[in-house]
Amino acid sequence: MPNQKNQKNHKKEPRGCGCSNIPISLILLVLGGGYWWFNHQGSLAISKLLPQNLPIAIPGLNSTAAKSESSAPTEPAISPSLSLPKSPIVEPNNQPVSAPTEPTITPTPSLPKSPIVEPNNQLASPPTVTPQEKKAIRGIYISRYQITNNASEKKIREQVRYYHSQGINTIIHGVWGNACTMYNSEVMQQTFGSKSCPNLFLERWLDWLIDEAHKHDMEVHAYFEKGIKIDENSPIFNLAIERKWVVPGVDRTYPGIEHYILDVEIPEVANFFRDVLVEFVQRYPKIDAVQWDDYLGYHAELPGKVDRTNKLTIFSQEMISAMKQANQKVSFDLCHHNPYWAKRYFAADWSKWNVDRVFIQAYNDKNFSAEVDYAQQYDGIAISDQQLHRLPEIVANDKIKGILVFPNENSPEDTASKLKQLSLQ
Repeated sequence: MPNQKNQKNHKKEPRGCGCSNIPISLILLVLGGGYWWFNHQGSLAISKLLPQNLPIAIPGLNSTAAKSESSAPTEPAISPSLSLPKSPIVEPNNQPVSAPTEPTITPTPSLPKSPIVEPNNQLASPPTVTPQEKKAIRGIYISRYQITNNASEKKIREQVRYYHSQGINTIIHGVWGNACTMYNSEVMQQTFGSKSCPNLFLERWLDWLIDEAHKHDMEVHAYFEKGIKIDENSPIFNLAIERKWVVPGVDRTYPGIEHYILDVEIPEVANFFRDVLVEFVQRYPKIDAVQWDDYLGYHAELPGKVDRTNKLTIFSQEMISAMKQANQKVSFDLCHHNPYWAKRYFAADWSKWNVDRVFIQAYNDKNFSAEVDYAQQYDGIAISDQQLHRLPEIVANDKIKGILVFPNENSPEDTASKLKQLSLQ
């Protein structure tokens, strides 16, 4: 049968490409080698012919290649015409750090200085200082009886603060007068049998005064009122007369007051004053100064016209020297007449006494200009409250270092208030 013959003689044609007759191992080897060559050599040439980012599908390897490409970093495509900023540097903590750049230096404008700020955040303004406050000493006299009698600690400290508020920096307070002390004195007790002046002062009144004054940078000067003179009201008057401790005659230097002068040429009298002064600066070592006045002198009109100048100089030198040996920190001050009047009319040649500071009394208003000339040569001037109209010219005088005011008519508080008011004019 022809059909059967044809079927017997017909040879079967191979299908496909004939790869089924090639061993599978060889096929895998060829494919792997081709893949290697494509990645390393041919990809650059072929990629030029293909669209960009066209995925290449290779059977059996496509999934693995995709996985490798997704994990591998790729370089960004950079166009030559585009200038891109530098990528930030990444530190190990993955926080971006800006790349260092060169600092840009610009001229700093000149600015005004900022005001000083105190710790309490308040702007510090310079204190206002009046011309009168520039004076080295702005002192006021307080008589020994004005605040001592039964004065409490509170009252004494309040008064000190008041004087400070009025521009006063020195309190010249009476601690002695009429030959008796305003404190309990062993020297007084041993010499006259009484320990002080007749006054109800509290034992520590002067301690409180000094302490409060020093808290406010003020000074306290112990005022030895009346010096070596006494009147009939002195607790030692009768004893002094009996012991013949006074010079003959009556001192009527100031109208209405009769004084008797203790004779310092008598050794017992000289020793008494010396011992009182030494005792005081030892008992109150923080006192800033002691001050004596024109009552340390002999009036020229005493009977006999005896020149006691040399004797008074020796006494004063020895008393001051003893005080300095007891407490050298204390200043010995003198408020006296100008050197000519002091020597001519009071036998007080104080230029030889070795005093520390001298204030010229200008209580004689008729001779005020001449007294100012003297005051300019020493440590200051002393005026009374009746001469406060002179204050503006004194304040304006740069040659006058200090001002002391003696309240004759007004109370010390009123005088201090007027002193401040006139100083501000």
